[in-house]
Amino acid sequence: MNQVINKKVKFLDLGSKDYKETWDFQEEIFAKTVALKIANRNAAPDAQQITDNYLIFVEHPHVYTLGKSGELSHLLLDENGLKEKQATFYKINRGGDITYHGPGQLVGYPILDLDNFFTDIHKYLRLLEEAIILTLAEYRIIAGRIEGLTGVWLDHVEQKNPRKICALGVKSSRWVTMHGFAFNVNSDIDYFNNIVPCGIPDKAVTSLHLEIGRPVDPQEIKEIVKKHISNLFEMELV
Repeated sequence: MNQVINKKVKFLDLGSKDYKETWDFQEEIFAKTVALKIANRNAAPDAQQITDNYLIFVEHPHVYTLGKSGELSHLLLDENGLKEKQATFYKINRGGDITYHGPGQLVGYPILDLDNFFTDIHKYLRLLEEAIILTLAEYRIIAGRIEGLTGVWLDHVEQKNPRKICALGVKSSRWVTMHGFAFNVNSDIDYFNNIVPCGIPDKAVTSLHLEIGRPVDPQEIKEIVKKHISNLFEMELV
């Protein structure tokens, strides 16, 4: 089977949208893409169908999500506590532990068929991190990686006060991806006090607006992140 390569990526900005609704939307696209790939395996070369790619940007109301490898004890709120914080909670099917999504955070869900780009999940995660690192550099913020930990960190070299500014958690099947990254842009980081973020008790969390001392224009940051993702993946956003 010779798959037809498609580097076009449909960009969708969903604005502010409920977490579960967005998750269902992702699952629908993901399932269709995987089903098409399975069908292509049994199709003649001239009957191969092109798989679509998506890059979804969204902002969620207050929500905590727990990945497959996470521990429920890392959520420090009971049902009443969640109500008081006007937050919801979901156990979900991505990798990683617990994290928070909320207003002021840029959440990105790339639903890509990596057969259109490269078949390497490690490289996929590193390029998503690199897009955020390059974005932060445009705000004169030096960021990077800490060995053994996913995501993007400040003070990643000396680690006197290491703090995470972007979390990653993905799912993939047959080289199709879903879930993605959560970049704290104008986030209320007090909400992270209600969890053990990503299961790491001894590392802090930060947000870009706190680091630069002013609110960040949401549309501006979206354009910068889009630019770096499209360049790094050599994709054509449509």
